[in-house]
Amino acid sequence: MTTHAPQAGQSVTLPTTLNEAVAALTDMPAAVPVAGGTDLMAAVNSGQLRPAALVGLGRISEIRGWQYQDGNALLGAGLTHARMGRPDFAALIPALAAAARAAGPPHIRNAGTLGGNIATAAPTGDALPVLAALEATLIIAGPGGSRREIPVSHLLAGVEMLRAGELIGFVRVPLLHAPQVFLKATGRTGPGRSAASVALVLDPARRGVRCAVGAIAPMPLRPLEAEQWVARLIDWDNDRALVPEALAAFGEYVAAACIPDPAPEPDGSVPTLPPAVLHLRRTVAALARRALGRALS
Repeated sequence: MTTHAPQAGQSVTLPTTLNEAVAALTDMPAAVPVAGGTDLMAAVNSGQLRPAALVGLGRISEIRGWQYQDGNALLGAGLTHARMGRPDFAALIPALAAAARAAGPPHIRNAGTLGGNIATAAPTGDALPVLAALEATLIIAGPGGSRREIPVSHLLAGVEMLRAGELIGFVRVPLLHAPQVFLKATGRTGPGRSAASVALVLDPARRGVRCAVGAIAPMPLRPLEAEQWVARLIDWDNDRALVPEALAAFGEYVAAACIPDPAPEPDGSVPTLPPAVLHLRRTVAALARRALGRALS
């Protein structure tokens, strides 16, 4: 769970099943679940959080692997970034594996988990734009053995929240068997931390392109109009051909959708974006252009 010792008087529960973990959280409403602890312990060490009790999830084997289910991959919330970065997983969901490998230094990748990345919902979480682009679904474990499903985008946007005693148990990801790409640009905010990221997946069965931009807003952004526009330009019957000019235009379309120009002033003049914001918009455009180019190559 963590290399840090619990505080005096702090109880620690170590369930071995998902239902036991839910029961422990139900019995102790003030308890905080912890798996890798990469975000939780940072909050504890900075004094932002003082949990009265911990429910450790590290011994729950059922959420540490994955299985196939009706054309989907059912991923356990306890999968670590290191495990998702391995070649066998990369063959299954390449963009998520790439995001896992980019999640930080080895000690972070070895400890941090998929479920923790989702539950923390930090804007810079590398898995989040990939899951948004893949339109993943969360399977939530609740009291009494109950299970409910919500789109990952609903949780990240605050449309649906985890209820008391609930845990993210699994993540259902459609297996598209088509190219998918994750790219990120890092800034000065920390080693490996995203300044902007782009996840892009092709869906040949529906002749669609799905793109999500991470790190620039509280949740991943989907430029839906840009997706639909470029999907109509791709020659899906001829090796997914696309003219080079459309690649550049797609990048600009995505960037403008995610970082729009300021609203006009009352006198009709249009303010310019600050230089740092303009640089971020150029970064997003470059990432989106490169991601689509790699997916189509």
